[in-house]
Amino acid sequence: MSKKITGIAASDGYAHAKVYRLIEPDLTVEKIKVEDPKAEIERLNRAIAESQTEIERIREIAVESLGEEEAQVFDAHAMILADPEMAEQVEEAINNEGINAEAAYEEVTNNFVTLFEAMEDNPYMQERAADILDVRKRVLASLLGVDLPNPSTINEEVVIVAHDLTPSDTAQLNKDFVKAFVTNIGGRTSHSAIMARSLEIPAIVGTGNISKEVSNGEMVIVDGIEGEVVIDPSEEDVTTYNKKADEFAELKAEWEKLKDEPTVTADGKQLELAGNIGTPRDLEAVLDHGGEAVGLYRTEFLYMDSQELPTEDEQYEAYKEVLEGMNGQSVVVRTMDIGGDKELPYLDLPDEMNPFLGYRAIRISLDQDEIFRTQLRALLRASVHGNLRIMFPMIATLQEFRDAKAIYEEEKEKLQNEGVEVSESIQVGIMVEIPAAAVLADQFAKEVDFFSLGTNDLIQYSMAADRMNEQVSYLYQPYNPSILRLIKNVIDAAHAEGKWAGMCGEVAGDQTAVPLLVGMGLDEFSMSATSILKTRSLMKRLDSSKMEELADKALNEATSNEEVMALVEEYTKE
Repeated sequence: MSKKITGIAASDGYAHAKVYRLIEPDLTVEKIKVEDPKAEIERLNRAIAESQTEIERIREIAVESLGEEEAQVFDAHAMILADPEMAEQVEEAINNEGINAEAAYEEVTNNFVTLFEAMEDNPYMQERAADILDVRKRVLASLLGVDLPNPSTINEEVVIVAHDLTPSDTAQLNKDFVKAFVTNIGGRTSHSAIMARSLEIPAIVGTGNISKEVSNGEMVIVDGIEGEVVIDPSEEDVTTYNKKADEFAELKAEWEKLKDEPTVTADGKQLELAGNIGTPRDLEAVLDHGGEAVGLYRTEFLYMDSQELPTEDEQYEAYKEVLEGMNGQSVVVRTMDIGGDKELPYLDLPDEMNPFLGYRAIRISLDQDEIFRTQLRALLRASVHGNLRIMFPMIATLQEFRDAKAIYEEEKEKLQNEGVEVSESIQVGIMVEIPAAAVLADQFAKEVDFFSLGTNDLIQYSMAADRMNEQVSYLYQPYNPSILRLIKNVIDAAHAEGKWAGMCGEVAGDQTAVPLLVGMGLDEFSMSATSILKTRSLMKRLDSSKMEELADKALNEATSNEEVMALVEEYTKE
């Protein structure tokens, strides 16, 4: 008899295949006294070297299948393996205690994990604990001579079931064979969920105990729309889900037809659908999915992909490639957003109790302005190759914007004095991700050319809740009236001064949020490439005046995230 388990629908689609349980091998370590510590250190170094090679291989796979941005997590893994302090402590344990490499490595990494996990007010450090565990698993497997599960070797259609999927696991998934995945833990904004959407395979997370409910080879149906898994489905279940899968395939085919269509609502209101990119390589996906602009070019990957600060010429070439690739359509380039969860080994940033609220983004650019000036010069030189818009991240005060704009103007004047041609139509705006900027949007709007709302941070800063922390993930509420009021304040402030307002956070492509954003008058929606056509299809069915009525009720009558969701459902049902 079939059984249903529900979880969080993390990536759309349907799948019907047999279970592949991604179970970790036994990595239990026995502490053994050794007579030759030098030999143990050599074993350790070999295991670390093997792990480094493996991580490089996985990163290459991830770049091909997921894109540069999602592959960045493996840079953190490589840094952990190369950490001299950790290696030194392991060697000391081997020498001083006379124990085997496995026990020493586990002992030292346990200390680091315990230390980081205890930093409850520091989500960045808690995430590093998870990275250390992922890396340790690889090193211990090498030392113990056991094989880790290798999803890249799967050669038949399966649904992967696991407690959780690490970035290493997800990066190796071949979507020709992996038809879906289901996990015990996780949320819509977890690494695995985001990667599933990039791969365009169905995913359900946060089921609680799915890994204990299924056996290898057992047939399951995954409904990534409703968040349901059917174990051992009946013929009737299979027929029902096959029908749904066919309908979904037809729907995707209909979306494909919209690739070259304009983005308009049912009553003819024109909107702009843009894509988010991390490197020039990501541009192809935006164009393939009908993107009309680049709404966010995350330039920090230029810095993270290098062993030193990228030169002006290196940056110029990257910006030029994207601007030319968009053939005159606008490209919003965000200046360096380093700090928080993005560190640079060659940039000596201070250790902070809470780096997300610390020395990052525009704060570094204004403090170390030579780095900033190099980037601005590269952007200004590249501006003649397309329609450039420059965006400053993490702006909290009007003075920060003025200071950044002054440096921009200085570099522009210098280049022109040198005889370098610079476009006269560059727009300069800010990313609104700090509530202080959203509240003071009417004053900012007098001086900026545009706003782009970064909702991922705006929500977590407004709700004082880390979206990656499962204990408080219920507070990641994109439709909460308090968040909607901040967004509306920014849009209205822009329009009052004849400026435009866009959004480049996760919410821009959220199918529940889009009707609200249309009703609030958002001009530009920037999202992952895979969400563009689905969103264009939704917008074509929306009447903007009816959505204005919806937004008004959500802003002024609703009191909770849930009430707003109910209103959206009421106003958008066919």
